[in-house]
Amino acid sequence: MKYVYIALAVILIIISAKGVQYLESNNGTVADFECDKCNVVIIGFDALQARHVSHLGYSRQTTPTIDLLAKKGISFSHNYSVASWTVPSFMSYFTSLYPSEHKVTNKFVTFQGDTKVLSNLKKLSPDVLTIAEAFKNSGYITGGFTGDAGVHSNFGYSQGFDVYTDESVFGSIDNSSNHALNWLDQNPEKPFFMFLHGYDAHGQFSGVDENYRSKFTDKPEFEITPERQRDLREEGLAYGQILVSSSELEEWNAWYDGKIYDADQRIKKFLGGLETRGLLENTVIIVISDHGTEIGEHRRFDHGYSLYNELINVPLVITLPNKEIGEIIDVHVRSIDLVPTIFDIIGIEYTKEWKDQIRGESLLPIISGNRTENLPVFSETDYRNYTHKRSYISPDNWKYIHTMETDSGELYNLTADAEEYNNIMETEEERTKDMKAELFKHLAKMGEDIADEWPIGCLPVYADQCL
Repeated sequence: MKYVYIALAVILIIISAKGVQYLESNNGTVADFECDKCNVVIIGFDALQARHVSHLGYSRQTTPTIDLLAKKGISFSHNYSVASWTVPSFMSYFTSLYPSEHKVTNKFVTFQGDTKVLSNLKKLSPDVLTIAEAFKNSGYITGGFTGDAGVHSNFGYSQGFDVYTDESVFGSIDNSSNHALNWLDQNPEKPFFMFLHGYDAHGQFSGVDENYRSKFTDKPEFEITPERQRDLREEGLAYGQILVSSSELEEWNAWYDGKIYDADQRIKKFLGGLETRGLLENTVIIVISDHGTEIGEHRRFDHGYSLYNELINVPLVITLPNKEIGEIIDVHVRSIDLVPTIFDIIGIEYTKEWKDQIRGESLLPIISGNRTENLPVFSETDYRNYTHKRSYISPDNWKYIHTMETDSGELYNLTADAEEYNNIMETEEERTKDMKAELFKHLAKMGEDIADEWPIGCLPVYADQCL
């Protein structure tokens, strides 16, 4: 059997003076992309890589529900998360702060026998504002319904929510939806802000995972098992060493795509619940993801360790009630831009405290076409202290990644090398110097000490590690 290293990607090229591609439906206008005092639902579709979203150019029909939302609203094909795993990422969405500022940067696991015990948790400071608090102070009821794990209240995620559920470890969108709809039934006719989240597409194995491939693969040849997933995760996570056949990678991609499709269908069911309650006509629906996942790209399997685009390029879809716009915008935007964008859509007041805190920019000028240049993108990861990486994507589409513990870098021309396989740092010395300087200037503004020690270590994900 021939073994190869494969990165599966679909590169979407949109040619437009304003970086906008129109979907079939374009009966609305972005000039009044506002919805004063509307309800807001943020759907956190955990671990969804943008390259696997159908309306962004993927060959498989993985996301028909999200595609329909995009057809009605606005989709950003180059939305970047400022972190590559759950714990710090969603917190940046909700605070408009970088992880190094909000400090919710890690989750450490120890074991008592085979029982996982979280330790040395970094919880959000009560001095940091959250979007849930902003809605609550604006007269909304606030509810968060999640799949636990990386968005647990232990990290401060419940701050500002009247109700917050996180009791189901790696719980599904269905489980979260049931809680959410029951909550709405108990609070009729009140304006609400909701965070709905589930781990349906996430890498953790479940008993029905064998069935996911059947949507996209006729004749599976390889076993999809927790043991095989663990092997790939360990070999690929920190070391970038997975060696698998192209056939097996195709089946893992079919597995991932099947999980995405099932999650998408559960979102459809939830939206149906809103519709039967008459709530869609006054509710803004936003779909986001915290990070993507690696299925063989860069010889890795999972997420968190690196900052390549398969992990930080994630969907952002915003749909307003009673509008049919249907635009895909390819301007580079960031997860930290969500808070000010929502504030402008809903009409939430920017208090002095919020003005001081917000690091992102409202996307309404980009949506209206008044701004067409890419925003600078900075991302970071300190995943379980396996590594400490920082990255910068410039407005002209170059990318620099710096590994802090080894003081080493990588440079990519994303226009010519979207998959980030050709590190040209040595042949682009001047550009590397400029990109590194821009990244380090940003880090200094965030309060990071570049000269600091960056220790790494073995922190267990499984009970028999680090023994």
